[in-house]
Amino acid sequence: MSKMEQFLNGKLQERKENLSIRNLSTSIPPVDFCSNDYLGFARSAGLKKLIEDHIAKIPHYLNGAGGSRLLSGNTAYTEETEQFIADFHLAESGLIFNSGYDANIGLLSSVPQRGDTIITDELIHASIIDGCRLSHATRYKFLHNNTNDLETKLQLAKGNIFVVVESVYSMDGDIAPLIEIANLCEQYQASLIVDEAHATGVFGDKGQGLVNQLNLREKVFARIVTFGKAMGVHGAIILGSKSLRHYLINFARSFIYTTASPIHNIVAIKSAYQFLNNIDHQLIHQKISLFRKVLKEQNINALDSESAIQGVIFSSNETTKQAATTLQSKGFDVRAILSPTVALGKERLRICLHTFNTDNEIISLVKHLKELN
Repeated sequence: MSKMEQFLNGKLQERKENLSIRNLSTSIPPVDFCSNDYLGFARSAGLKKLIEDHIAKIPHYLNGAGGSRLLSGNTAYTEETEQFIADFHLAESGLIFNSGYDANIGLLSSVPQRGDTIITDELIHASIIDGCRLSHATRYKFLHNNTNDLETKLQLAKGNIFVVVESVYSMDGDIAPLIEIANLCEQYQASLIVDEAHATGVFGDKGQGLVNQLNLREKVFARIVTFGKAMGVHGAIILGSKSLRHYLINFARSFIYTTASPIHNIVAIKSAYQFLNNIDHQLIHQKISLFRKVLKEQNINALDSESAIQGVIFSSNETTKQAATTLQSKGFDVRAILSPTVALGKERLRICLHTFNTDNEIISLVKHLKELN
């Protein structure tokens, strides 16, 4: 065995020993409480038909883009879709990226410079952390949703200052105090960046997101909206000024040096936004309210969340994995979130609620959770 193979196997063995090893699986229990498909768009026959109808109206489209947006991969349809989405979110402009990860990497690695300061919530997504690392800017973390600690870090900041938060956090499902954060950014002349991945489609008028719901558009420098959660398709867009869009086209390496999305993916994105007009926007909140109500009735201690992401803490990798396995054996697709993805002692079942989950499924899940507590 080579030296490198020994290294790889040694690191994997460490993961096995602390019960944090990850494996791919094609075995999926029938009742989905796992995916980010909050509105059921990914499985929607109606959306699929809308996409097919739009595709049929586009003559001579290519199966693949054939190159980056700056070479052969750009189309008028893509640029029209970007503006369509920007208008929906009441933004001036937008630039589509191939994924939310690409969008965060591109934005954070290109706009902040050496000598600038980035301040992020301590629970910020890994893609934002990686983008910050590539920027060469100084980075501070503030305690989760703690505006007092954020102000302390703002007082230390130098150069251009960027504060980066998620409107809804992907592992805890809680909501950032965006109004207070925006006011602090205004006070310290910091540019606020908000990742709306888990708020899009769920919060705000017709799913416009929390920035719009709280009327904070003028106080936010950039928003990252992803399409792989509630929108049920794939990709992401950075919303901001026309100057930001043009800057990213010139300096965001994850945009410049990657093959563009094929046209059928852009059609799927635009169709998903059009499909938002066909849904009951209160239904997902009714499902969330029911879940929280039954949790309280069963006296189950869960994370405090008003979003479609709910969490039940089990405090070790072993007990969390056992709980997930038990629920999966009963037909519920619930997954264990283990350290190091979350902090040691904060291991949990991450439960995602959807418009297609029946009331009986939700009530039954909570009753089985009660048996595990």
